[in-house]
Amino acid sequence: MATTQADPLSTELEHYWSTQPSAKAAPYVGKFFNCTRVGDKIMGKVKGNHGNYTVSIQLDNGWIDSTCSCYIGKRGNCHHCEALAATFRQNPDVFTVIEQKSVETVNEAKTLTELQAYLSQITLDDLTKQLRAKGVTQKALAESIGMNPQHITAMKSSERRNRYFMELGAMKLACMWVLENIDEQTC
Repeated sequence: MATTQADPLSTELEHYWSTQPSAKAAPYVGKFFNCTRVGDKIMGKVKGNHGNYTVSIQLDNGWIDSTCSCYIGKRGNCHHCEALAATFRQNPDVFTVIEQKSVETVNEAKTLTELQAYLSQITLDDLTKQLRAKGVTQKALAESIGMNPQHITAMKSSERRNRYFMELGAMKLACMWVLENIDEQTC
């Protein structure tokens, strides 16, 4: 008889949050919409007291990293994050699984749909780390496109909190272009 391996994300969610949602989180459990899963990251939106909030939870090197766009969810310590975890534990099938894309897939397909899928799953932080591995510092990148390095830092921080600058997509595209077209440098 074959055994099935437990999902690492589900296992960590069970360790991180109580199996019984708190009184504050309970009303939000099962109320999420636009729920997605990409690898070990789940995201969803929920209607809160001050509009719709974007909530995400990711398993990162064995640790749970969660965040919410509500005013107290910067570090993921809010009831919306707890409710998203409970929603996933109770009904993981409501989360649309999105296949992870590679930059090669985008380059081969050459479609906006593939580009959008790739940009939605990669973070600006990931792209700047790839640039750094090629010897391109954040400061050098910023200066080459007429931007302040602190603005890129603010964009990365905001993206982690599910709050997005309008130019985030353009910045990711600039990083992709540099990765593809600039030879390794020392910056």
